Amino acid sequence: MSDALWIPSLPFAHLVLRAAAVYVFVLVLLRLAGKRQIGQMGAAEFVALLLVSNAVQNSMNGGDNSITGGLVLAAVIMALSGALGWLSYRSKRISDLIQGRPVMLVYKGEIVVHNLAKSGLAQRELHVMLRHQGFEDIRGIHEAVLEANGQLSVIKTSDLPPRA
Repeated sequence: MSDALWIPSLPFAHLVLRAAAVYVFVLVLLRLAGKRQIGQMGAAEFVALLLVSNAVQNSMNGGDNSITGGLVLAAVIMALSGALGWLSYRSKRISDLIQGRPVMLVYKGEIVVHNLAKSGLAQRELHVMLRHQGFEDIRGIHEAVLEANGQLSVIKTSDLPPRA
């Protein structure tokens, strides 16, 4: 069996550093890009994500094509992902930094325009998201919140308890 398959051409520390740097950079880029889930991505966003993954590949492996190098990179990425998940669980501040915070998009039947703009959503996109949940008329919505995970949570005005 050829040594080129198993022996990395770079030191392990280089592979770990490269994987960590690229992981953090891409995470920051995705965080800045917004709160859409994969299922909510448009074609342009999906293509951009694919191209980013291809663009950073060589910066992570530094030309190393060994199996061991690939396994090290995969392990570093998974370890960082797990560590960030654990840190997010332990700290609200870190969770808010990594995941973001919920944003109120509709309140008492009115669109909160500055929050919509801050979230990078157009009104037509909000209306599409609401229609997917069965809401044609925004006036019947008490609150619509874009959650940190990209989901839209909606509370109908009719679901509120009656005021005493």
